[in-house]
Amino acid sequence: MPPTPDNDLYELVRAAIDPAAIVKHIRAGQAGAIVTFDGFVRNESHGRATKHLEYEAYEPMALAKMREIGARIREKFAIHRVAMVHRLGRLEIGETSVFIAVSAPHRAAAFDACRFAIDTLKRIVPIWKKEYFQDGSVWAEGDIPPAAQEAKPAS
Repeated sequence: MPPTPDNDLYELVRAAIDPAAIVKHIRAGQAGAIVTFDGFVRNESHGRATKHLEYEAYEPMALAKMREIGARIREKFAIHRVAMVHRLGRLEIGETSVFIAVSAPHRAAAFDACRFAIDTLKRIVPIWKKEYFQDGSVWAEGDIPPAAQEAKPAS
């Protein structure tokens, strides 16, 4: 079967993500490589102990943007299939929040496409993360530290 967007997988889920099932979905005889990205909840963020996270999304637009990323990947890279699954709701330390998998005939395209997928997802998909700490919570803004930063003195 030739690779088509119909074989791709884009989901927002509220239950635990099953990486093995996703990899199985994109594995095919035409592919010679699968590259995955498993983003999971760590126990600290910018020097603060994390208790847990919560993710929210504008779901119809988030899924549309994930499909858009998939279409851009197909234009840019020689891949077979792509899967992007993001978890919503409360996540505990160690739980997978986002899993991306790309199959391709060759490893270079799979690596490049997987990196493009996660970088683009973080920039354009309307999914928001709230981080909970011992002393409160903050909405995270990408890679910007959530804790207040002291102003640096003028030079």
